[in-house]
Amino acid sequence: MIFDRVKSLDAILATAEKKGLERSLGAFQLTMLGVGAVIGTGIFVLTSEAAQKAGPGMMLSFVIAGFVCAVAALCYSELASMVPVAGSAYTYTYAVMGELLAWMVGWALILEYAVGASAVAVGWSGYFVGFMKNTFGVVIPQALAVGPNEGGIVNLPAVVISALVTGLLILGTTESARVNAILVAVKVAALTLFIALTVPAIKATEFTPFLPNGWGTIGVVGAASSIFFAYVGFDAVSTAAEETKNPQRNVPIGLIGSLLICTVFYLLVSAGAIGAIGAQPVFGLGGEALPPGSPELAARCAQIVAGGATEPLVCSHEALAHVLRVVGWARIGNLMGLAAFIALPSVVLMMMFGQTRVFFVMARDGLLPAKLASVHPRFKTPHVVTAFTGIVVTLAAAFLPVGKLADYSNSGTLFAFAMVAVSVMVLRRTDPTRNRPFRTPFVWVVAPLAIIGCVGLYLYLPFVAQMVLFGWGAIGLAIYFGYSRSRSNVGRGVNDLDDNPAFDTAHAAE
Repeated sequence: MIFDRVKSLDAILATAEKKGLERSLGAFQLTMLGVGAVIGTGIFVLTSEAAQKAGPGMMLSFVIAGFVCAVAALCYSELASMVPVAGSAYTYTYAVMGELLAWMVGWALILEYAVGASAVAVGWSGYFVGFMKNTFGVVIPQALAVGPNEGGIVNLPAVVISALVTGLLILGTTESARVNAILVAVKVAALTLFIALTVPAIKATEFTPFLPNGWGTIGVVGAASSIFFAYVGFDAVSTAAEETKNPQRNVPIGLIGSLLICTVFYLLVSAGAIGAIGAQPVFGLGGEALPPGSPELAARCAQIVAGGATEPLVCSHEALAHVLRVVGWARIGNLMGLAAFIALPSVVLMMMFGQTRVFFVMARDGLLPAKLASVHPRFKTPHVVTAFTGIVVTLAAAFLPVGKLADYSNSGTLFAFAMVAVSVMVLRRTDPTRNRPFRTPFVWVVAPLAIIGCVGLYLYLPFVAQMVLFGWGAIGLAIYFGYSRSRSNVGRGVNDLDDNPAFDTAHAAE
């Protein structure tokens, strides 16, 4: 049977106790961790992507995506409070539905984190290019500022920031809770200032027509599928459960608190951007809808600007800074660019760091070679997997636009979130007496809504993004049956790290 290998919750907890991480994070730090991971490219950059699909209706897109994340977060909270260890959705699935599906979830999380880091790097690049131009008058040629899809050759700034973050992670530069809180404060202050300056400038006429492209793939739901990326990262809170004090209480607070804070910010920011300068889509000369990130849209935007018109919001690679410049706050717009310039690399770092955590746990279970998570003797970091991750992130950031990368990342994330919701329901049936410090309210309504929402948003992703999940999954299955299944600790009857000398040797430097 391929679904027969289940790692019991007791075994998972015992393993974490024997080879666990120090518990040092509280509720406030976890909430800041979640806000820091969530607020990034999604709101600073994808606002223009969502506007091209939905126009002013992108406010509904934020609500739809936020609702799906909220019901998923309630499911995450129950499992994270029961199983406060590293590994997130991968670990939960292993305990409930077995090794094969756990492997597929872990494989999907790798897609989420690696491609997500690339998307944030591309988003940072747009703000960096705008900041250099508007502050210092330095113009980076388009050939080196965007990838081939948008008329360039290679996105050099995205390559540089990806390589720098990879180097920092290998050298051992990690983001402490205090540094993270400072960076979160920078992002929150920037968004608060944006709201304060744009909300008074809102004009009701800018919200008409509210649904220029309707509800379809190039419309509100399609925009929700893309803007879902703006919420990705709150699950980093559950990944940190093994390092949390009183995780049964603090992890649910961190998950739900960070999601609520971000949703309020997103709605206010999108309302300010729409009302201040408008957010209508740019159509082709024949009136056809143009997909975000497409060469056709890039060419049409260039035509509009060449004709002397103000650059539309949907054409900007630094949406929020652009809005402030248009409404007369040019210097503050430059400061907005500076805030993104400072804060977004921390999101790249956190996503790449999150992937190393997933690799770590999968290697700990014997599903990946222990060498992948080996620790550098001098820097005390998992240098092999970090370097590999950095190469993948850098290549993707060099050549692909932010919207496509976000969609690819979303396909893996939606699959992982749906499996978490399934796990909650299965555990309620198979292990009803286990202590649940946090119980998902109305679980038989909330969990199915999470599954339906995830599947629905997945179906509205572009076709290529849908196929990325299947292609990536096929590669994962080949690796699982060709390598991982025969070396699995559970399959070999190994219950904890003391029985796994290979892994202990690889981590002797820890």
